[in-house]
Amino acid sequence: MRACNNAELPGERIRFLIGEQPVGWVAGHVASALEGMEAVRFGGNQITLTDPVALPWIARDLSNRGLYRWRDEAFDVRAAPDGPALTRIDRGAIPSFGIQAVGVHVNGLVRGMDGLHLWVARRAMDKLLDPGKLDHIVAGGVSAGLNPAETLVKEAGEEAAIPPELASTAVHVGTIDYAMERTEGLRRDWLHCYDLTLPETFTPKATDGEVEAFELWPLGRLFETVRDTDDFKFNVNLVLIDLFIRHGLIAGPEAEDLRTALGAGTPN
Repeated sequence: MRACNNAELPGERIRFLIGEQPVGWVAGHVASALEGMEAVRFGGNQITLTDPVALPWIARDLSNRGLYRWRDEAFDVRAAPDGPALTRIDRGAIPSFGIQAVGVHVNGLVRGMDGLHLWVARRAMDKLLDPGKLDHIVAGGVSAGLNPAETLVKEAGEEAAIPPELASTAVHVGTIDYAMERTEGLRRDWLHCYDLTLPETFTPKATDGEVEAFELWPLGRLFETVRDTDDFKFNVNLVLIDLFIRHGLIAGPEAEDLRTALGAGTPN
């Protein structure tokens, strides 16, 4: 929990605005790279982009100068998760600008005679971030022009060969947010969490190369792994802790403290 909420803001960062809308935080080396650019204004201990249309090409220019890796996947930029899209930016630039990203995480649940199980994915070793870590059956960022529900169906088909009619039965169970310092920059993520109950006869298939294999784990093994190891990708732990609370594996004052730390919202 502490590792995923280790960012102190503003800290050494400068607030980044689009017009009058605060959308992110930039570190000193990014601020230096922005100096002298058209449509970028410095003043009042903040950096303002006066023309939202300029952000995509600014992000591309900084990538060409080696500040981060270009991912060739556009994300919408908003001042709030449920606010209007102000512009777009490549996924690889988001941590450098400290822009909040929206994602989905899906608990792939199987309810059998011997209790609750969950499908666990192992990330491919060639993944840029957290290679080889354990992950959810489906998880991904919300690309530009999509909403969380549409992203869930898209990612479910691409990552685990889950048919759209089955993926669309997933139930939204809450949201989790955090601000984390990572090697790639500042991660300010807003995760939409879903429970997807899958039939015992269904077996996910790794279809896009992002996952090496899937395993079906009993909930108790999942709990022990999160509690005792660092085997899961960092933010997957947060979603699983929420799952444990909802199923009574964590209860009482500890559960309330963890809910507060998660920043978990109510289903909508």
